[in-house]
Amino acid sequence: MITFLLRRTALAFVILLIVAILLFSMMHMIPGDPTVVALGPRSTPEMREAFRELMGLDRPVLEQLAAFLGRLAHGDLGQDVWSRRPVLTMILEVLPYTVMLAFASFIWAVAFGILLGCVAVVHHGKWGDWLIGLVSIAFVAVPSFVVALYSLLVFAVWLNWLPAIGAGEPGDIGAQARSLILPSFAVGLGWVGYVSRLVRAAMIEAMGEDYVRTLRSYGVPETRIIYAYALKQALLAILSVIAVGFGGLLTGSVFAEIVFTRPGLGKMTYDAVMSRNFPLVMGTVLFTSGLYVICMILADAVTAWLDPRVRSGL
Repeated sequence: MITFLLRRTALAFVILLIVAILLFSMMHMIPGDPTVVALGPRSTPEMREAFRELMGLDRPVLEQLAAFLGRLAHGDLGQDVWSRRPVLTMILEVLPYTVMLAFASFIWAVAFGILLGCVAVVHHGKWGDWLIGLVSIAFVAVPSFVVALYSLLVFAVWLNWLPAIGAGEPGDIGAQARSLILPSFAVGLGWVGYVSRLVRAAMIEAMGEDYVRTLRSYGVPETRIIYAYALKQALLAILSVIAVGFGGLLTGSVFAEIVFTRPGLGKMTYDAVMSRNFPLVMGTVLFTSGLYVICMILADAVTAWLDPRVRSGL
């Protein structure tokens, strides 16, 4: 088990190193002078030169890359261009909002997706199965920003049931919970379709196993077989996908945070891109990539703990 986790952790570090190098390279491949992009066309040569020295852009590219990777090795994501605050500090200030949104989206999407998948298996081959399949595909096909815009228009503007923007007043749990409803709905709707399809496929495969036929021969009710046995095996099969999905929700909340004007990593990244704040862009992208990789490692660890065949490589 420990060897398995060490291999996964080493692979995670390699992935993050590749992401960091690619991100650094892409930032340097952007056309135009970065000082002009950041300061504007009306900036003077003296201002550009001072900015270039401040950002270390006057040094050779390989030296810049070495310094960048050295800072990352010490947990330093750089400094914000305008406020000169540490990027990591700024990220940690808004991280709870993104985690809260991702967690709320994850909980309701997985619960509802598992329910739809189980109902589809119960009605396998019947009209209910086809209807759930159609609804699931529709959920997957609709982009999250479209869901965000229309849910904002209907429930916040027309019906005035829920708040349109913001994350609620600090300390007011009720207001914060109400402000989470529409963003979590927009972010998690697509994953309802994914989870329901995965659960359906995994449970149909489990229903064909020998132990299921043995349970039927002993007269065990079909509903008990589905929910007590087949569902357990199906959840083990899709555990990694669900955990990676949580990482995807963490990194995929950009549109919801922009549409609903919620503080978070997505909104911070968008504002940094619009203001050409490259250190903040690189810091947020690397941080969210790290969160995604951590979710993958945790999923692998839980799967290996539950299924010895995974950690033995079988």
